[in-house]
Amino acid sequence: MAEETQVTAETGGRAPSRRSLLGWGGAGLALGAAAAGGAVAAVRTGDQAVPAADSGAAIPFHGTHQAGIASAVQDRLHFAAFDVKTKDRAELVQLLKDWTRAAERMAAGHAVGEGAFGGLEEAPPDDTGEALGLKPSRLTLTIGFGPSLFAKGRFGLEGKRPGALLELPAFPGDNLDPARSGGDLCVQACADDPQVAVHAIRNLARIGFGKVAVRWSQLGFGKTSSTTPEAQTPRNMMGFKDGTRNIAGTDNAALDRHVWVASKDGAGWLAGGSYLVARRIRMNIETWDRTPLKEQEDIFGRDKGEGAPVGKAKERDEPFLKAMLPTAHVRLAHPDTNDGAKLLRRGYSFTDGTDGLGRLDAGLFFLAYQRDVRTGFIPVQNSLARADVLNEYIQHVGSALFAVPPGVRDKDDWWGRALFS
Repeated sequence: MAEETQVTAETGGRAPSRRSLLGWGGAGLALGAAAAGGAVAAVRTGDQAVPAADSGAAIPFHGTHQAGIASAVQDRLHFAAFDVKTKDRAELVQLLKDWTRAAERMAAGHAVGEGAFGGLEEAPPDDTGEALGLKPSRLTLTIGFGPSLFAKGRFGLEGKRPGALLELPAFPGDNLDPARSGGDLCVQACADDPQVAVHAIRNLARIGFGKVAVRWSQLGFGKTSSTTPEAQTPRNMMGFKDGTRNIAGTDNAALDRHVWVASKDGAGWLAGGSYLVARRIRMNIETWDRTPLKEQEDIFGRDKGEGAPVGKAKERDEPFLKAMLPTAHVRLAHPDTNDGAKLLRRGYSFTDGTDGLGRLDAGLFFLAYQRDVRTGFIPVQNSLARADVLNEYIQHVGSALFAVPPGVRDKDDWWGRALFS
């Protein structure tokens, strides 16, 4: 009854009929639904950190910035890049509105539309149903727009393409697979329950059927970066802590300086947003596992046990870069080596079976947010690509860049509204 009251309030006193929604073709949405999860325990605004211990809570969807950037990093990821198939601008706009309404509901732990059961037997249900009974699990959904969406002759957006939304340069050592790179749109789904994250992407893909198609996707586990510096830094698939100097999700000064796009940066519609670099980094696990411990530690510039920089005792001690080898990963990635460049990292480990030769297809799915890739990711990656000895054990095989719009302010707002206005 409480849910029915909410539906009536959201739809101006009238709950939408199931029959009225049959014209979706998989793309429309209504706000009425049965709850798919447990109690919602919203903590702060969508762009702020939520205590990681409250893994069943809901992170508020609305806010100045999109959730899933500065939010406390969840344990699981389902990332998907989409190609836009429709050529109709109005149809794309409607899809973004429909996706926004669906994302609002899923982030709160509710089913999409009228739910996974109880509707007309002659029609497919509105929700795929695999998250029924599950808590919100701190689900966040974050959308981004790729450079190709702004191509001339597509949707009339060429004049709004930001200067920083460029094609990333080819870095030394890259072996990029076009099938795992690029995309018109992306959605990053993070949650503490993998089924909740997969459910979110699956529903968006279903809603977009005929208008968008999944270009590539990536599942991730075991976060490799943290936006909560009071917590211990997670380890990557090589067994090392990396990124201990990550920007904290509560450090508003650092976020404003290094992550959030400002109005003065040249793209008014993107103010309050960010730029996301996604890189699929394959690790040569078998070779690494045969490398002596001392050599592993010299490669990273940290000890493997505590994660402390060379010559230091604790993982968060300020590193003395000159004590490391000139080729050490920490030294080459440090802001002092890159004119102060800082990234907000939200990477995840992945394992995708084997490569047919008995080698584990595993590594790091690198996700980094920044105010401008020209002063963020590009100089840092150039530094690493030229000299990092870790390159002997890794290879970048997928790559994409997206402009991430600001947050959805309220129920009347939608993903990308300022871009299409």
